[in-house]
Amino acid sequence: MRNGTAKLLTLFRPADGQLRTKGVTSCTNVVLHGWLKQELSAILAALPDPVTAPSAEAIQTIWATWTAGRTSYPTLPAEPVAARMLLVLDNLAGHLTPAFVLWLFDHGIIPLYTPLGGSWLNMAESIQRIIERRALAGQHPESPTEIIEWLEAATRGWNRQPTPFVWGGKRAARRFRSRQRRHALGGSGACTYRPIRRRKTVLDKWLQASQTTH
Repeated sequence: MRNGTAKLLTLFRPADGQLRTKGVTSCTNVVLHGWLKQELSAILAALPDPVTAPSAEAIQTIWATWTAGRTSYPTLPAEPVAARMLLVLDNLAGHLTPAFVLWLFDHGIIPLYTPLGGSWLNMAESIQRIIERRALAGQHPESPTEIIEWLEAATRGWNRQPTPFVWGGKRAARRFRSRQRRHALGGSGACTYRPIRRRKTVLDKWLQASQTTH
């Protein structure tokens, strides 16, 4: 029996593993943006104040660095405030709402949107999968409210001993070293673990003989 839908709003900080979630039964822009503004304001309030105020040129440089090279990006204010946070978001229409984007700019938050078809770049997808399994594995919920309670309880348990996330790690390093030991072949993405002996042509033999003579 389908008794409704449970959704999990998620903010995740990979550097320290801290997680903020809220279970809801609907996720309209009003609900999502209201929660994001509340949580982001609390995070900004807890950040230490900068020792020295950056100059206008430094502020422009920081914003230009993070927005350079993007084919589409919201128009920045003529005089943006000092950047204080990077916020990675899915490339959804609701995240591009002008009122919400302008609110981010006014609070020094630089939104970075994952490319279409690139949800795997958003670490929130990984942490949601972990929380979902911890909360619901082996359980038989009977209502969205029960699911929301279990998800939020799993979030509180995670935050008691959070795990930071990093890109790649040892596994990526092993893959890189493995690729370094391979030899690429022209015409495709194939490779070999040892170089293929190239058949010597008449020109190769002549060049070798001339080098020996010199």
